[in-house]
Order: sequence, then structure tokens, then C-alpha cells
Amino acid sequence: MPVHPVEYRYFHPEMRRLFTEEARLQRWLDVEAALAWAHAEVGNIPREAAEEIARKAKVGVVKLERVKEIERETRHDVMAMVRALAEVCEGTAGRYVHLGATSYDIVDTALALQFREALGILEGDLRGLLGVLLELAERHKRTVCIGRTHGQHAVPTTYGMKFAIWAYEVSRHLDRLEEARGRLLVGKMSGAVGTMASFGGRGFEIQRLTMERLGLKPALISSQILQRDRHAELQCLLALIAGTLDKMGREIRNLQRTEIAEVYEPFDPRQGGASTMPPKKNPIKCERICGLARIVRASVLPSLETIALEHERDLTNSSVERITIPEGLILVDYMLRLMADILRGLRFDVEKIERNLHLTLGLCLTERVMMELVRRGMGRQEAHERLRVLSQRCWRERRPLRDVILEDEELSRRVSPEEVEEWLRPQGYIGTAVEQVERAIEALRGRAA
Repeated sequence: MPVHPVEYRYFHPEMRRLFTEEARLQRWLDVEAALAWAHAEVGNIPREAAEEIARKAKVGVVKLERVKEIERETRHDVMAMVRALAEVCEGTAGRYVHLGATSYDIVDTALALQFREALGILEGDLRGLLGVLLELAERHKRTVCIGRTHGQHAVPTTYGMKFAIWAYEVSRHLDRLEEARGRLLVGKMSGAVGTMASFGGRGFEIQRLTMERLGLKPALISSQILQRDRHAELQCLLALIAGTLDKMGREIRNLQRTEIAEVYEPFDPRQGGASTMPPKKNPIKCERICGLARIVRASVLPSLETIALEHERDLTNSSVERITIPEGLILVDYMLRLMADILRGLRFDVEKIERNLHLTLGLCLTERVMMELVRRGMGRQEAHERLRVLSQRCWRERRPLRDVILEDEELSRRVSPEEVEEWLRPQGYIGTAVEQVERAIEALRGRAA
């Protein structure tokens, strides 16, 4: 019976299948087959033996149940696999299984094969999310809304700006993923402590041939394991992606607050609200993403700790990575897909967006008024101070800034009512927002799915 939620709740099948016990066993067998082929290429073993090993190096021929049975006896999962493979090989082929290799030649190289598939899935997820964000940026590049800093109303911005900024951040994750590939898609075949002594004088050649067969880069140098800075980098990348998703989810959650109510995540008509308050529409999907992001970030520290293994290796990385690597990749894949679905169904309340623009009675446009006054000859500091005082009066008396400005003797001599009306129109003070969004869309469109 499943125990961890990535097995039954927070997953997408495509990523989860990469980390089943059967999938891991198959990758180990793939590496064993490639190693046997390399030995045959350099003349260390009969070619017929390598071919027999390759024929039998398949889950279904090598039974997972048999591997587990042997492991209960040996207390060693890789050696259990080696024995199970050797058992099913006909003739003398079994004696050549795992020749010269150490366990982590198999484990680390097989893990790189899993990384290759997993990174391909994540790249597709990121490109898909990027495409959704660019569509929203295009659709809402002129949807003017209030900007907020420190949780307070600032000057106007656009929803297109929000989505384009997120899109640019997602594109940087694509850059990071591509850069990480070069350090993650690496295998090794160097034997105990990494000296290649068990391969005689053919170590470099056997490693090169094995990795060519598997489509991986050979490590330039390694100990008994690949150094764990590579794997820690993956966890940091996953945490960065999770951080972006957390930010997006938190923004949507805040904008869905009853007091703001500008956007809503999708809500199925059959979906329940709170168990005791039926009308509620809680942002549960965004909250789920924000919660899972904490789990992904929490895996960074133990992953960094695994870099400092003792001497040529110890085993403290193994138990950590059996949890953090599958969990992190499965969760981030799930979160990326979920966020894309949320954004595709995002609902906008244009009346609330407009209402919130005017909630502060025009105070969000004081910067524009100040700049216009400076253009008319008033000193910047003088304009700032006068507007500060008038703003306090406006808010204290709950009166529109327009009226307060026109009642001011000094300012009323400088500006007409029509000019003040124009200055306090939010749609007229978004600067280059539309152009910035259009430039971002043009720059990033080719990277989207």
C-alpha cells in the first residue's frame, strides 16, 4: 500500500514512473549491458557473452522479486541485482557480469540516465508554463491594475507586466536546466576508489565506450562515486523553480482575497468550499503549490551536506538521495503542471480591478502630479512636500485628490481641472509597460511550447 503522497496524490505518471523500483532496476541493467559490450569491444570478454548479458538485462527476465530475495540475504541491493542477472544468463556469460565495476559505477551512471529523462520532462513543463504566461501577458498587456509595494497601493501597472516578469523568470530556469545538463548527464566506470585498477590498462577506454553506448559523458576523474556537488546543484535548481511557483501561487492567493478579489484560480462548480462554510472559494491549488515548495526547498540542505563525504566515499549520501531526488523531481513536475492549469483557467474580475485602482481616491497618481508640477517650474522637493500634505488631508477627509488639489490656492493657479482629471487617470500613467511586455513576448516566444 502506498505511503508517500508522491505515490498516490502529488504526482504526474510520466515523472513518477522514472523512479519506480522497476525503472531503477532497468537502468542498472542497462549500465551492466553497456559495460559488458565495452569489455567485448576491447577484447576482454567474448562478444557472445556480452550479447547474452544484453539479452537478459531486462526487467521481466531479471525479476524484481528475485533481486529483493537475494538482497534480504546479502544486504546489498546492487550485488543482488548482479547475482540475479548472472543467474539468468546462459552458458558462461554470467561470470562476466559487473566485471571490474564497483557498485556506484552502476548506481551513479544509472542515475544519470534517470536524470536525462527527468530533465527532458521538466524542460517540457517549463516550456509549457512559459507558453501559458506569454499568452496571458499578450492578452492582459493593457489590463491596468494597481501596483502594490509593501502590501500598499503604489502606482498603476498592468497584469501583462506581472505575467511577463514571471515568464522571464521561467526562461532563466530553462537556462539553468540546460547548463545543469552538462554536469548531471555524466557517468563513470572507474572501479573501487576511482583508480580504474580493476580494468587493467583499459580503464579509460572501457569507461569511454560504456558512456558512448549509454549516451552520457564520461567523468574526467572521480573517486568511488561521482562528486555530489552535481546532485546538490539539481536540488538547488528544483528549489529555485519551486520558489518561482511559490511566488506565483502567493500572488494569486493574495489577489483572490475577499478584500481585493481581482483574480481567482479555477473553481469547479461541483467543488466544495470550506467544510462548514459552503459559499467559500478557497485558493486550494495555489496553497498546495506554496506548501509543496517548502518541501522542495527543505531538501537543499541535506543535499548540500552530502557533498562532504569522507575520504573516497562513505554511504551517507545514499539514504538522502533515495528520498530527495525522486521526491524533488516528482513534486516539481507536478507543481509546474498544476500551475499551468491554474493559469489557463485564471478568472479576472475587471470591475474589482477598476474599483481597486480608485480605492485610494487618486493618491496612487501623486507621483504623476508631482512630475507634472516639476515640468511647470515647481521644485521637486516643494512639489513633493505640498502633495504629501494634501494627500494626508485627502485621506483624512475621505475626499478625492482631484478636489483637494483644485482647492489649493498655489496649485489651482498652475493647472486646470481638465489637466488634473487627465493626470489622475490610471490608464494614462503606465509608462512603457505595454512596450516592455511586447518586447518580452517577442524575445521569449521561441522558447515556449
